[in-house]
Amino acid sequence: MQSTCSARRTSLRVRGLLAMLLAAGTVSAHHSFAVFFNTDVQLRRITGVVKEFRFTNPHGVVTLSVQQGHRQVIWRAETNSPSLLRRRGWTPESLHVGETITVEGWPARDGSNYLRLRSATRADGRPVGTAPTPQNEK
Repeated sequence: MQSTCSARRTSLRVRGLLAMLLAAGTVSAHHSFAVFFNTDVQLRRITGVVKEFRFTNPHGVVTLSVQQGHRQVIWRAETNSPSLLRRRGWTPESLHVGETITVEGWPARDGSNYLRLRSATRADGRPVGTAPTPQNEK
């Protein structure tokens, strides 16, 4: 009987430890906006050619090829989740590879070519989706 109780306790401890590890992995998979993006500086505007548009969870990503001098530089703009993008009129077909757009957003704190998208505009000036409001900015 003693070994059965001990085995059950060990099994419960192992299950508890596994549950905590799985929960920790899930929590660390999502990040705070303020950790990566600097809202204390002016919004940054980048114009480039769409190389990729991922309409995926937890955040979509727009990858742009930007002409800087005589070279092409890759920029990435992180979007909200697809559910929030849909509420703003976006779909998986909102952007197309080869299309020139201007994105506006908060720059990455680490200085990399990465920003958090606030808005996107087509070359003819039309917005992609609807404009953000102060209540749904971030």
